[in-house]
Amino acid sequence: MTAADPQVPPRPSAGAAVRFPFPPLLFAGPVTLALAVDRWVLRLPLPATSRRVTRAAGAAVAVGGALISLSGVLTVLRQRTTVVPHHAVSRLVTTGPFRLTRNPMYTGHVVLLLGTALRAGSWWPLVVLPLCMRATTRLVIVPEEEYLADRFGEDYERYRARVRRWV
Repeated sequence: MTAADPQVPPRPSAGAAVRFPFPPLLFAGPVTLALAVDRWVLRLPLPATSRRVTRAAGAAVAVGGALISLSGVLTVLRQRTTVVPHHAVSRLVTTGPFRLTRNPMYTGHVVLLLGTALRAGSWWPLVVLPLCMRATTRLVIVPEEEYLADRFGEDYERYRARVRRWV
């Protein structure tokens, strides 16, 4: 029998089999590289009517993204479970920002990246955004969802049916 076998209950001491233990780096690394390319290799500026307005809007959007992520973290911690994707969770969190997206921390990373692109006035972060989302989905979200489906069964399936993965 395997861990995926429905007759074998999930091990409570193990979490999701994520392939990348620190998901924020899946966004921070490519964005840092993209901004380095923009600054030192090939400028690809965003067309903007006012650089000052674009920078201010970018800062506001980036702060909004950070707050979305933070609200997800705080909601999980208030439920006395873990935010570490490869650690076992004690309960299924469906309140707060989890009512709108199954992954508010990762959604917040996307919004933060969009704000960073505006703040920097560069297309390069937007170029890497789909790669960041794809890597996060494959290396973190899919293993998390498999774990949660095994751990919480029908409760998770009902939650997944009514709440979208990203937004």
